[in-house]
Amino acid sequence: MTQYDLKNPTQLKIKERMDKLQEWMESNYHLKNPDKVNELILSVSKFWSVLQEEDIDYIQGAKYAIEEQLEWNV
Repeated sequence: MTQYDLKNPTQLKIKERMDKLQEWMESNYHLKNPDKVNELILSVSKFWSVLQEEDIDYIQGAKYAIEEQLEWNV
C-alpha cells in the first residue's frame, strides 16, 4: 500500500482521490459512470510527476478497465 505524508497538502489530496478511485473501481461504478470516473482519474493525473509507481499502475489499470468495460476483480 502506498504511504502518504498526510501533513503534505498535495499528498493528502492524492490519497483522498486514490481512495475514492479504489472505492469506485471495487464497486464497479466505472461500468455505469465511466465519465465520472475518468474525471476523477484526471484530477489525480495532474499530480503524475509526484505519484508513486503503485498509484500510476493502479490508474493505468483503471483506465484500461474503463476503456474495455471490464469488471474490476482485483
